[in-house]
Amino acid sequence: MDYGVSHIDDVPATDLSDVEELPPDNDIRAIGDALGTDEMNINVWYFEPGEEIGYHAHADQEELYYVLEGEFSLKLGRSGETETVEAGPRTFFAAGPEIGHGYRYTGDDVGVVLAIGAPPVENPGLDPHDLDE
Repeated sequence: MDYGVSHIDDVPATDLSDVEELPPDNDIRAIGDALGTDEMNINVWYFEPGEEIGYHAHADQEELYYVLEGEFSLKLGRSGETETVEAGPRTFFAAGPEIGHGYRYTGDDVGVVLAIGAPPVENPGLDPHDLDE
């Protein structure tokens, strides 16, 4: 990829509940696909009240998140050493390879999170409890 420009409204939303292989059931906009990125995943995730990304880890991927709208409860850290943190708009959080992370939307309207992961992965993640063995 040399460069790319795209407005979020020009990137179609995908309802993940229609994609059996990928939990959860949130809507996303695949910004990285629209921009043609090769070395990172870039997605905007949309959450209804109570929806969440379950606690998981990635073998090689580092992820950065930025809360655009709404209030979230984060679960971060290695299995058995997790921390729960509340995060609202303008909050960044990150997780390195093999570090557990997950978050639940606790707000009343729609929550929105920008997620950037590198290198890109296509799998839903690892169970962090399995990494303790």
